[in-house]
Amino acid sequence: MLSIHDNKIVSYEVDFQKSRITLNTTDGKRDSVITKIEFNDALAHVFETQLRGSIILDISTLDVSLFFKHNKELLEKEKDYAWPMYYEKIEDLFEYLQNEKYNYYVISASYGLNGWVIAKEYKVYN
Repeated sequence: MLSIHDNKIVSYEVDFQKSRITLNTTDGKRDSVITKIEFNDALAHVFETQLRGSIILDISTLDVSLFFKHNKELLEKEKDYAWPMYYEKIEDLFEYLQNEKYNYYVISASYGLNGWVIAKEYKVYN
């Protein structure tokens, strides 16, 4: 997999119809070469501190159980709005994410955009 450490985020696209989130980045050395970071079968995401010149530190792949631990307040707040999907009990959502093999991807920043994505996979390519 290509290194994304210190890549600058040029733009990103959220395609709800295809359940895909794409981050377009450059490696800082060859600003004309775009490296794409693509999250497939994306269910939900939260991006914070979206700034021009955002720099990625790392993307960590974590177990979905940590998603629940890190986002308990958000899940409680948005449950009545069927976010990130309709469920009756938090256990139902957890079971669904595990059974469908979703991952919790945490985007850490050196500067700017950070957040997370719930998706089945991510790929990096030029």
